[in-house]
Amino acid sequence: MKDYSEKRDFHRMQVNSTITITGNDGETHTGICRDLSAAGMQVAVERSFEIGEELRTRIESAGDHFPPLETLCEVVRCEPDGDGYLLGINIIEVTQ
Repeated sequence: MKDYSEKRDFHRMQVNSTITITGNDGETHTGICRDLSAAGMQVAVERSFEIGEELRTRIESAGDHFPPLETLCEVVRCEPDGDGYLLGINIIEVTQ
């Protein structure tokens, strides 16, 4: 049996990469993707998003060898974090 810290189905990688987020309103916002797994990510942003809201995200690749990571996601958590918010996001589909 997995201990509590290992209950996730996918391991999370700490990435601290700039992420572009497009919300339901069509506006684009920039944040920091703090960690990433096959099923979701944690993102620090300046504004709040609604639980259940679908977002489109894009993380640029560090080099020319890999394309950017683009996803369709759903917000599952939005908590105040200092001057901004911390989002828990489930990945619905990797679009690129």
